[in-house]
Amino acid sequence: MKVLVTGGAGYIGSHTTELLIDRGYEVVVFDNLYTGHVEAVNPKATFVKGDLLDKSAVDALFDAHKFDGILHFASHTLVGESMEKPWLYLRDNAVAGSNLLEAAARQGVKRFILSSTANLFDDPARIPITAEERIVPGSPYGESKYIIERYLHWMERIYGMAYCCLRYFNASGAHPGGHIGEDHTPEFHLIPIILQVALGQREKLTIFGDDYPTPDGTCIRDYIHVIDLAEAHILALEALADGKSRKYNLGNGKGYSIREVVNMAREITGHDIPAAAGARRPGDPATLIADSTRIQQELGWAPEFGSLRQIIETAWNWHKSHPKGYATGK
Repeated sequence: MKVLVTGGAGYIGSHTTELLIDRGYEVVVFDNLYTGHVEAVNPKATFVKGDLLDKSAVDALFDAHKFDGILHFASHTLVGESMEKPWLYLRDNAVAGSNLLEAAARQGVKRFILSSTANLFDDPARIPITAEERIVPGSPYGESKYIIERYLHWMERIYGMAYCCLRYFNASGAHPGGHIGEDHTPEFHLIPIILQVALGQREKLTIFGDDYPTPDGTCIRDYIHVIDLAEAHILALEALADGKSRKYNLGNGKGYSIREVVNMAREITGHDIPAAAGARRPGDPATLIADSTRIQQELGWAPEFGSLRQIIETAWNWHKSHPKGYATGK
């Protein structure tokens, strides 16, 4: 199969591209390098620099290649930023998605995987959160993903395009080989920030609130290894051969508090990692944990790197060997 990976130079997209290449897929990566890194793209993939907001570039891409399936990662992805710059999300994410889907429908592509978000569930009635939970997006970012999910409903109905929406929580970790990992500037994700403290790149970690109704007062989140996420995307792509669309929540089904993550990182790195409590961030729920039962039962997906230790160890190996990210050694 020949597949298109949009945002394939980004964190999750590059790891998914790596697994696709390992499985014998022909992969074309399309990325504007806004947050991605060309160094993260497997050299066996075809890399095309371009922006989904540029309709002529999208049309040229589809004129040059015939795709059997698409995995769509390209997106602005920061919840906080979306509250400050909503049109980057409500406009740009949505328009990029519509340009991509229009070209895909015109070419007759029948398999589409959307990298969606658990931010669809701002106020869940139950924890762990199932795929049947009512959708109440928690930010313009979550709303933008829901808009694309709705686009996909009509793509299936009108063009017969089977799709799978994968809604997940905190992607983390790095490739066990240590050659690709997480590199954002600036960094907003907890585990890389903790490891930057261990590397001496930050003075301390600020914990946003320590008075939540949890055992140690800090927020509990469900961390999922990036390789397990990549595996889920490929399983979903292959499952769409039956023409049946799907929606899955992804996670380890177990949450860890911020203090638990910090303590594990201290043990793995051997560094003290100073941490101080600060004010809560607006909109942070106390606990978010995913229920992945449906994808486990239907596709046989199961996390290979399900422990917090494995997640942090692989991330630490990457950050130690790439202290400046992909700029290391340049």
